[in-house]
Amino acid sequence: MAELHVELVAADRKVWSGAATIVVARTASGDTGIMPGHTPVLSVLESGPVTIRTTDGGTVIAAVHGGFISFADNKLSLLAEIAELADEIDVNRAERALETAKSESDAHAERRAEVRLVAAGRKAA
Repeated sequence: MAELHVELVAADRKVWSGAATIVVARTASGDTGIMPGHTPVLSVLESGPVTIRTTDGGTVIAAVHGGFISFADNKLSLLAEIAELADEIDVNRAERALETAKSESDAHAERRAEVRLVAAGRKAA
């Protein structure tokens, strides 16, 4: 089975590293799927969920906010300003942040909270 090596790194830590069969991330061009053998890519990461299908059949989901994506030679780097794995997200806190952002008409904060809830499986994309 063909695979690619994935590194998901936030400004403050390595979030996830491993082998995958496909990664889907939101870029400036829209949602982009990267599989082994894909043409080289360098793009801006937009706030959105990143879905990683691991070679053992598992799925890793992360909320990513800004950064860059780079792919070449079956190596994918996701360099994010902020990234959280779905199981690290405090859903109650994200829901409170969403309500606060809505009441303050803060579209940027609202988007961050929505992405966190989507990654945690609590809101439709």
